[in-house]
Amino acid sequence: MCRKAVKNGRNKIFDRYTVIDYLARKMPANGMDFMNKVVNSIPNISIITKIEVLGFNTTPEHTLLLTDFMDDASILDLTAGVVDLTISIRRAQKIKLPDAILAATALANGMKLITRNTSDFKNISGLEILNPYTL
Repeated sequence: MCRKAVKNGRNKIFDRYTVIDYLARKMPANGMDFMNKVVNSIPNISIITKIEVLGFNTTPEHTLLLTDFMDDASILDLTAGVVDLTISIRRAQKIKLPDAILAATALANGMKLITRNTSDFKNISGLEILNPYTL
């Protein structure tokens, strides 16, 4: 199920670590409080994050939890603009393709990226990063 992202109050996008850590309640209290607010306003997820999270082999119960989360999220598909930005990012620096797609999706949609993996994204011009572990 894909829904159009609404940016008012929901101008944030999650990476795979954020989804997994949030659902496992592995964040500090401030991070969980922040994430609860974002999730309650319908979280934004890149199609690459959906692929990464649901492609992980886990228990049926955990798969159901992850699938339910994705069903409630706004999934942002690859567009021509995202593809072009991904190419530019990959040409500018050494970065894994899934991370480049995620960063390009955030930039193309004017969103802040929520991740604990700040080191992989810190050199991408214009990308705003929020780390729920350091809030």
